[in-house]
Amino acid sequence: MKVISGLLKGREIEGFFLKGTRPTMDRVKESLFAIIQEDIKESVVLDLFSGSGNLAIEALSQGAKFCYCNDKSREAVRVILRNVEKFDICNQVEIMNYSFEKCLLYLKNKGLLFDVIFLDPPYDTDYVEKSLKLIDSNQLLRDGGIIVCETNDLARIPDNLSFSIVKNKKYGDKYIVILK
Repeated sequence: MKVISGLLKGREIEGFFLKGTRPTMDRVKESLFAIIQEDIKESVVLDLFSGSGNLAIEALSQGAKFCYCNDKSREAVRVILRNVEKFDICNQVEIMNYSFEKCLLYLKNKGLLFDVIFLDPPYDTDYVEKSLKLIDSNQLLRDGGIIVCETNDLARIPDNLSFSIVKNKKYGDKYIVILK
């Protein structure tokens, strides 16, 4: 995995073979960031199921102001830390090691609002639906903000929330869904 654009373009991101993760491939990431590039500049970003930190690092490279990275796996958190240290972006990242539910409660209690939220949980779970409901009920998305979900099943995106799908695109067996 490499950073595809911006200040860190071409730099290698560690963690492609991180156990329990499914990294967003470079061609999908390139397409995704082309779609959301105007939302990234000066944004505060949450990467809730961060894995290697791939999406957060790309967002910072393309002009995000600050990223919160969370992963339940201690191994993933160590990889994120190595990546942000290697790229000298530690002052732009907070790394957390919580379940997604605890992470969202922690962020709510800190009074944070996000411009961009990345949701790329394990497939064949109900984590997309649960995450979206918690983000909605805790009002963690800033007005005009976006949520970017990666899922293998569009039915996992609930339709009874205060945000709705503005774009979805299929890449092989997965969908990238953008909600606003």
